[in-house]
Amino acid sequence: MRIALFSDIYKPHINGVVNHVGLLKEHFDQWGEQVYLFVPEQDKATRDEHNVIRLPSIPIADTGYHLSVRVDSRCRDILKRMDVIHVHHPFISGSFGLTFARRYDIPLVFTSHTRYDLYVQQYLPLVPETLSETALHAFFQRFSQRCSAIIAPSRSAASIMPSWGIQGRVVVIPNGIDLSRFHKPDEATSRADYGIPERAVVGVYVGRVSGEKAVDRLLRIFAALKEEVPELHLLLVGGGPSLSECRQLARELHMDGRVTFCGPVTYERIGGVLSMADFFLSASTSEVHPLTFIEAAAAGLPSIGIDSPGVADMIVDGETGFLTADNDLSIGLRIMQIARDAELRAKMGRAAGRYSQRYSAHNNAREVLGLYQSLQES
Repeated sequence: MRIALFSDIYKPHINGVVNHVGLLKEHFDQWGEQVYLFVPEQDKATRDEHNVIRLPSIPIADTGYHLSVRVDSRCRDILKRMDVIHVHHPFISGSFGLTFARRYDIPLVFTSHTRYDLYVQQYLPLVPETLSETALHAFFQRFSQRCSAIIAPSRSAASIMPSWGIQGRVVVIPNGIDLSRFHKPDEATSRADYGIPERAVVGVYVGRVSGEKAVDRLLRIFAALKEEVPELHLLLVGGGPSLSECRQLARELHMDGRVTFCGPVTYERIGGVLSMADFFLSASTSEVHPLTFIEAAAAGLPSIGIDSPGVADMIVDGETGFLTADNDLSIGLRIMQIARDAELRAKMGRAAGRYSQRYSAHNNAREVLGLYQSLQES
């Protein structure tokens, strides 16, 4: 098949969408499909893999992200020959995808990777909630009506889509990861490399350090547990707009020697970093299908997360980890329980490893390709 993928972000940035889109293209290439990936140009010196096309773009303030501004004639010639267009963001690249899908009568697929209803309030705090919700609903209603299919990465994510205004065919296809990277990490990493005591019980968070991820909440909970569980250590992996604020908060909470900030870690190294930890945790409720929970499970780590859409699909409560209520006491009690019981951690970690097998990138790519083929046949 001839496939066009669109994304608002790609390498060298590091996040779940970048990893997912890269793996999708990698599998399609291996299977002999003709696939093109359209992403914003960030650095003219960037060297990309085959058929990754950088669109002219402008930087978005000082965020490090870029905004695609146009599609040239060469890209248009490629797009008119495609059998399917698949967009991974609804707004900028989604608009490009929609335009060319309609112009050339090509099926359009959209994968929703984000809780857009929560992000709107996080990043537009001065907009009245009713106005932002109304605008979001109107946008997704129009956008979804023009899509041939919408992919939800989890059943709970699919269940909340109607509240955004999404209509039409919704298909649940869980995103996947390269499991082998986490079963046997490419690079060995030791705690000594990061100044973490060998006898520490390490809880690790991997992801964007920003308001909607509630990393500050984790810091406060760990600070409250300092006396109860002296060996407890928090490992924070990732960068983002709130990183400096969280570092400052850690100092104010007197967390010296109890928290380690890794900063961003490449996808090739993340398996080694996870191997240093004893359990994974997140206080975010803004997920739809958090790949970091799958990566942690593949690395043999039990997880702690709030019982919310997306996260609830990733943890079998009491078996591969714990789902908690959305309050600090519930989260803190589960952290204490898992930190104090090495046998429980080992048992849950083994169960998590088995559970992760269903989320391979190979399975995801096969299901997505099957969806494309069904659209061609209909």
